[in-house]
Amino acid sequence: MNSSDQGRAQDPSAAPSGSWADRAEDGSGEWQIGHSLVGQFLARSPIGMAVMDTDLRYVWINDALERLGGVAREERLGRRLSEVLPRLDAAAIESVMQEVLETGRPAVDVEYHGRTSADPDREHAYSTSFFRLADDSGVVRGVCYMVLDVTDRWRARERLSLLSRAGAWTARTLDVFRLAEGLAEVCVPDLADLITVDLLDSVLQGESPDRALTGGQRLRRVAVRSADGGAPEGIAVVGRPVQFPPGSPGARCLASGAPHREAVSGPGCEGWIAADALLGPAAPDLGPCALLLVPVRTHGRVVGMTTLLRRAPREPFDEDDLLVADEIVGRAALGVENARQYTKERNTALALQRFLLPRRIAAQSTVEVATRYLPSGGGVGGDWFDVIPLSGARVALVIGDVVGHGINAAASMGRLRTAVRTLADLDLPPEEILAHLDDLMLGLIAEESPEERGQAPSELGATCLYAVYDPVARTCVMARAGHPPPAVVGPDRSVYLPDLPPGPPLGLGGLPFESAEIELPEGSLLALYTDGLFEVRGQDPDVGLERLRAALANPDRPVEDMCGEVQNTLEVEGRDDDVALLIARIHGLGTDRVASWDIASDPAAVSGARAVAGRCLEAWDLGDMVFTTELLVSELVTNAIRYASGPIRLRLIRASVLTCEVYDASSVSPRLQHARTLDEGGRGLFLVAQLSRRWGTRYTAEGKVIWVEQEIL
Repeated sequence: MNSSDQGRAQDPSAAPSGSWADRAEDGSGEWQIGHSLVGQFLARSPIGMAVMDTDLRYVWINDALERLGGVAREERLGRRLSEVLPRLDAAAIESVMQEVLETGRPAVDVEYHGRTSADPDREHAYSTSFFRLADDSGVVRGVCYMVLDVTDRWRARERLSLLSRAGAWTARTLDVFRLAEGLAEVCVPDLADLITVDLLDSVLQGESPDRALTGGQRLRRVAVRSADGGAPEGIAVVGRPVQFPPGSPGARCLASGAPHREAVSGPGCEGWIAADALLGPAAPDLGPCALLLVPVRTHGRVVGMTTLLRRAPREPFDEDDLLVADEIVGRAALGVENARQYTKERNTALALQRFLLPRRIAAQSTVEVATRYLPSGGGVGGDWFDVIPLSGARVALVIGDVVGHGINAAASMGRLRTAVRTLADLDLPPEEILAHLDDLMLGLIAEESPEERGQAPSELGATCLYAVYDPVARTCVMARAGHPPPAVVGPDRSVYLPDLPPGPPLGLGGLPFESAEIELPEGSLLALYTDGLFEVRGQDPDVGLERLRAALANPDRPVEDMCGEVQNTLEVEGRDDDVALLIARIHGLGTDRVASWDIASDPAAVSGARAVAGRCLEAWDLGDMVFTTELLVSELVTNAIRYASGPIRLRLIRASVLTCEVYDASSVSPRLQHARTLDEGGRGLFLVAQLSRRWGTRYTAEGKVIWVEQEIL
């Protein structure tokens, strides 16, 4: 363009330099549209049009473009776009025009955003198409572009994107805090510069709101997000209680249950801002801004509020923003309600499980025990453990895992643990106990109705490991039903997994269980665990076992510390299953705490049995227990001589209790009889029951053992 042409006034009806001749044949001749008519069409078109020369300077614009940009025609001609509308991304647009000039390839529907002089307070979106212009001789003259304001389309697309992302977050988690964080992430910065999410404490605890909010209740801040990565002090404290003063927009929103917009500036705002415990101190940092307050409603009740804020120079919220925010928060509210119901069920199941799990592990002189239970993010499961004192100073260590999560799994776990306790009192071998548990699980499955099962297999099932430690023999007999083997740490600090017969999970039926015996020297460690220890999304199962090995590598530490170390390694994301862990340090009983004698099967040997027992107690400094123990020994030995056969052996064990055992070769169990007043016999076992802490019978391969326990005085 010549310098003499710059600033020249443009005839609005004039077409750009060059010539267009449009012809059409209708069978009767030709017709032409002259320059004047084409010029009028281009100038009056509702689509913004402009012609740029090869230096990308304006040489012609139509009326629509003048209105669209808010810049007069005279101020555009001879100037570049970057000079006329600096608040647009002019460099990017001019880059597109330059490419069109060089290549001749049109650029169609190029979208860009910005503010113009026509509406400086509001961001607009424009769709522009660029075409190269050449004269009849093929000489490139410049670029023509056509532009449409597509702000409504752009905003509708952005709203749909926001709603889609909000829906995705709602379906992604059942944790209220993470759900609120997701809501904040969706809204900032696309919809707001700052957002806070506040909910009732009862919702966070899984409880239903007992009454409607009136604006005066205290909420708790569960999420904050700011576009610039920070928020004024006081607003940003997640977890702190929040209360909106009477008359404030927050109080009105909670009371009405309807969203509304508010300006944090101008007349009438000073009072409630100053009274607001959080917004008041932060107001100087925020500057002029606009608020959008949206209640969180579930089942028609307000359970919280979301506050969105925009700072100047960003345009205030409009009615469309309010509708979008209300829809987004409404979708999040569905997630909040689902999360509340999940939290309620999870808390109920967790409370049930904690009630069913041992509240306190009774102290044992032969084992030091520490336990942990870690519920997963996927819900409370059926993992459990137990430590059961047995006769002869032995201890049963049990761990199991019921299939599934929730209340049903916790209830099934309680039934299984109760059954294990009952069977343990019978002093059965581990493999027999698992066989009885398998029968129990099959019975529970049979009790399910066809409607409960449907066409799918039953979801009932469990795994279990049952181990019995004998501190006198310093051995441990174990059997497992589909459960991982324990980790054993020897005195040399070596960690290994014993080779145990696997056994099927409980509830399959038809397959036998087998036990194995291992030796446990003094100071050995046993670690029993469930499979949640190594089942983590995206992680090799061996990683969990290696963490357990690392925690057990220093066995001299207290077992509580080792349990705590394993717990810390397990508190990671992605764990879908809960974890039960039991670590036990083993202590044996030496010859100074165990004494045994062979007794002749002769009534005359009873007095000798009483005598050796008495001398043993004196040596153990238990003289106060001699008289009672001699009575018990006399009754048990006499009973064995009278009703049993074969060799008889007497054994005394001093552990946390004093145990007296009499071995014989008979498999007939004694019965406690209720003798009448004038009966001469039948009072022996009744006397034993009265004088002892507890008593019972267990069977061996050679016969049986009648045992009696007394509290050590």
